[in-house]
Amino acid sequence: MPGMQDAPRLYRTLKRVLPPVANPYFHVDAQGLDNIPRSEPAVLACNHLSFIDSILLPLNVPRPVYFLGKADYWDSWRTRWFFQGTGVVPIHRGGGAQSENSLKTGVEILRSGELLGIYPEGTRSPDGRLYRGKTGPARIALEADVPIVPCAVIGTNEAMPTGTYRPRRAQVTVRYGEPLDLSRYREERSDPFVLRSATDELMYEIMMLSGQEYVDEYASKVKSGDVSVDDLGQPPQPVEDHEPGDGEGRRAG
Repeated sequence: MPGMQDAPRLYRTLKRVLPPVANPYFHVDAQGLDNIPRSEPAVLACNHLSFIDSILLPLNVPRPVYFLGKADYWDSWRTRWFFQGTGVVPIHRGGGAQSENSLKTGVEILRSGELLGIYPEGTRSPDGRLYRGKTGPARIALEADVPIVPCAVIGTNEAMPTGTYRPRRAQVTVRYGEPLDLSRYREERSDPFVLRSATDELMYEIMMLSGQEYVDEYASKVKSGDVSVDDLGQPPQPVEDHEPGDGEGRRAG
């Protein structure tokens, strides 16, 4: 099975060095680590509040977690060496064929037996609320036929707010939920409605883990100004409202 010995050298070094420092500094409370498969591939889908989410989410996971990152990071040697060394895989987010290639990259990582970390919101939350998930993570999980582990980080936006460059002491909680078995959607994984149903189910679980207020709009639209924050803030809808059928069999057995 893939293991830490197969991870990039810098990743292995940071895995030895960071936990003894970061865990006490951020008072990290990691909950539900037993929900992460010991050897099988899975998607770790998490809310996104801060740059350090990608450090603290995998910090106490005993296996390597690979992330998909913007290809722009590879344009400069200042960032390229770090992201390559920490197992981030470059993707293009321009839509169309580029987006399809990005999805294929995620599937390849999972089919090699690894864990894939991903943020369904697609970008950091602009205000600490949980925003509508994009369907890419569900598509990747269904194509690779693997479970999704819903995850939540709490307090990372206090530990390192957007726009700051130095982390500060703050209580951080990382929760790993029970794996979601979305296999009942697999035969219809090309159907946009089915993908939206699977994604809504995932976001509901993340909301329950994080305790965030849910906004049924894309965070990127708020950041771009296409949607006014004042128009948002509707209460979250139970996942059953979005699912076809009776909603049974939501979790992996």
